[in-house]
Formats: sequence, structure tokens, C-alpha cells
Amino acid sequence: MKIEQARRPSDHPATSPKIGVLLVNLGTPDATDYWSMRRYLKEFLSDRRVIEAPRALWWFVLNVIILSKRPQAKGKDYDKIWNRERNEGPLKTITRAQSEKLASSMSGMNNLIVDWAMRYGNPSIASRLKHLQEQGCDRILAVPLYPQYAAATTATVADKVFDALKEMRWQPAIRIAPPWHDDPVYIEAVTASLQAEIAKLPWKPDVILSSFHGVPLEYLLKGDPYYCQCVKSARLMRERLGMTDQQFALTFQSRFGKDEWLQPYTDKTVEALAKSGVKNLAIVTPGFVADCLETIEEIGMENADIFREHGGENFTAVPCLNDSDAGMKVIRHVVMRELSGWV
Repeated sequence: MKIEQARRPSDHPATSPKIGVLLVNLGTPDATDYWSMRRYLKEFLSDRRVIEAPRALWWFVLNVIILSKRPQAKGKDYDKIWNRERNEGPLKTITRAQSEKLASSMSGMNNLIVDWAMRYGNPSIASRLKHLQEQGCDRILAVPLYPQYAAATTATVADKVFDALKEMRWQPAIRIAPPWHDDPVYIEAVTASLQAEIAKLPWKPDVILSSFHGVPLEYLLKGDPYYCQCVKSARLMRERLGMTDQQFALTFQSRFGKDEWLQPYTDKTVEALAKSGVKNLAIVTPGFVADCLETIEEIGMENADIFREHGGENFTAVPCLNDSDAGMKVIRHVVMRELSGWV
């Protein structure tokens, strides 16, 4: 092979090495039909960090039971929130916008390239790492878009990043951004956003729930810090808002299967509040940086119905930070913090 053919873009004498920033969120199916949903769910639920059941047993449960029925049900849920203009899930739309706005805000840094990927589905982490390397990036910061660390979220992004590196002869240097659950910039952004949304309402919430995605209780007992970081985020928000535990409560949503998950459960709490006489309820989801199935459909639709069916009247699901100015301030702050020494 000729030497010229073996060069990467960054080898060219007129090109200086680049630094890549890869924003990574959970993922979304390519479409809402059975086979698209099946592919997505199989990839997601086959992850050993997401489901820690014995492999042989879980293979049977997943392939024989879950993937025979769940794709249709989840496809209907996704269909309710689907971005028909772009023909994609809202998580993909928002993550792309976050990447584009981050790139725009950092356009003065000529050696920086911003991209985005999904842990499950498309665009894949491996494909975008390859793309960044082809653009001349010899250093890449991967940013799992989860304020609170969990093995089933942040760690599995790192797993996939390093799986991709295993296939590279010339590996770029890699950094994985740590969580920012107690960062003052994040706490200020989510509380200020909540206050702004509440101020728009013609009614005042009697209770605000801070709902985080749940994980099995077993994961906490094994040493996962996720629960503790969620508790701290909620506490810091509560203190910033000047509220009591009763006025601003912590709950966990999206449980799956029969095992015990982190409690209190969001849906059960919503039902109990309505039955107790609470008429006005707001739910904020500070563990999500972008609106998705779990915030739009599960909170904004399912839990709204639960609340009203049991006596509640006024309900609002507070939007995530998404690609708002406040949301982009948090992401840019985290990126700049973790690029220290590189830029």
C-alpha cells in the first residue's frame, strides 16, 4: 500500500487534528411498524446492563414472549407522539437540534466537530465515531445525555463506544462525560424552566412530582449510584424552589416486569394523590434532557388520564429542557467543562 493511501485526513500537512464531541441519547425506533419496533426492542432489551437476568432464561422470555406482543403495543404508543413531518421519533428530532445548536454556539472553535448518535437504533455510536475519525478527530468527547449516572444508561454508552474502538487500528483518545446531577448550572436550569412553565398556568399546582426513570431495586442494592443521584437532584431542586417534601415529591416511572423497582412509583402516587383530594398536579422530569415516549406519552397522556380518572382536575407535564436556551446552556457547560485541557 502506498504511503499516501494510508493517510487519514488528520495526517495531511495542511490539516490540524480535530476534536470531536458526540452527544448520545437512548434511542428510538426507525418506524412504528411491528418489525421496526421489534428490531429496536430486541437491541434494547438484549443489553446485559439493561436486563441483568440469566441469559438463557431471558433469551426465552424476550424472544418467545415479549417480542411476540410488545412491538405492537409500543408501536401504538410511539405512533401517538411520532414526528410525522420528519417521520421520526421526537427524541431523534430534539437530539439532532441539540447537536446543531451546540455546533453553532461553538463555531468559533475551528478544530471542533459536533455530532450525535443513539445508543439503540440509528444513527449508531460506531457509525458516528467512524465519521468523526474520518473528519480528522484524534480526540473525542462522548457525552451520554443523562444527568444522573446509571449502569443501564451512562455505562452502556461507554460500553458501545469502546466496542467501536476495538475495531479501530488507530484509536482516537476518548473521554466519557460524567453525570451532572448536582451541577449548579443544571439545577438552576431545570428549576427556572419549571417555574416559568408553572407561571403560564391559569391554576396553581397543589403538588409537583419530580419523576425519574426507574430501575430495578436490585441495581441499587448492587451498588448503582442512580437512586442517590436522583434523590440529590430532587433535593437541590426542592431547596432552590423553597418547597417541602409534600409540595415537591420524588417518584420513579416506567417500571417493566414483575420485579420490585425504585419507589415510590409515579403512577401509583398520581392515583393516590387524586384519591386524597389533590385537584391540581404538575409533573416535571429532570432526568430526561429531551422529551420522548416516557415524558410525552407516559407522563403527559397515561398519568394525566390516571389523575383525572381518580378525581383530579388540572394536570400538566412540564416539558424537558430540550434544545431551549436553558437546555443548551447546560449541555454547552458540560461539554466545555469536560473539554478542559483539549481546548
